Amino acid sequence: MRVHACGVTVQLDGTEITNGCDLIAEPGQIVGLVGPNGSGKSTLLRSIYRALRPVAGSVHLDGDDVWQLSARETARRVAVVAQEPPSDFDFTVQEVVEAGRTPHKRMFERDSPDDLAITAAALERVGMSAFADRLVATLSGGEKQRVMVARALAQQSRVLILDEPTNHLDIRAQLDLLELVRGLGITIIAALHELNHATAYCDSVYVLSRGRVVASGVPRDTLTPELLRTVFGVESHGHVHPVSGRYHLLFAPVAEAAL
Repeated sequence: MRVHACGVTVQLDGTEITNGCDLIAEPGQIVGLVGPNGSGKSTLLRSIYRALRPVAGSVHLDGDDVWQLSARETARRVAVVAQEPPSDFDFTVQEVVEAGRTPHKRMFERDSPDDLAITAAALERVGMSAFADRLVATLSGGEKQRVMVARALAQQSRVLILDEPTNHLDIRAQLDLLELVRGLGITIIAALHELNHATAYCDSVYVLSRGRVVASGVPRDTLTPELLRTVFGVESHGHVHPVSGRYHLLFAPVAEAAL
């Protein structure tokens, strides 16, 4: 599914959070949103999945304006893994993943054999089948994120929104999760805190600063030393990682005299 955000401006309590943001994610692409804290990444994502209505601009899914769709229809097309996995769940893994089937059912409709099969397949795909009867509250951060991805898979949406999905995860869990989502084959838009995750896993990146898109394109060509110095206040050096073979960035503080 193609996602096109055009000129998105969002205000919260009279404060402008994003201004005229454009973004395109082609079918099957992984698109990264990067930028300093407070640059508007999460706000732009929320406008894409219909949680915040822009005061200007539009968001289209395969040509359909999200605000002309019902919330249920939007949920059939777009699934979301939020920045912080819920920590107060008194539900099992199975129950949480089954909730992904809600947009496809009538109110109070029970799970059908198809729903249960889709749920089981989603759990298997993220490697959490053995945890189906565990309470989500007892899981590690990485395991919770896998459950949230499984719920998104059970939703069978063609777009997946990830808001800093590796937040608070250890290094192995971060890489495992990113490898998992890269193999899904659907359109993915992810706000990423770690720039090397963007260079390793994204087809394109959009760089936000103070609510505006200041650069976009292929990560290696976009995340230049000049841009990183201006937007993030760091010196950088890019090289090919000797183990992964992927482009990798090294960082150092900008000298005070250069600021």
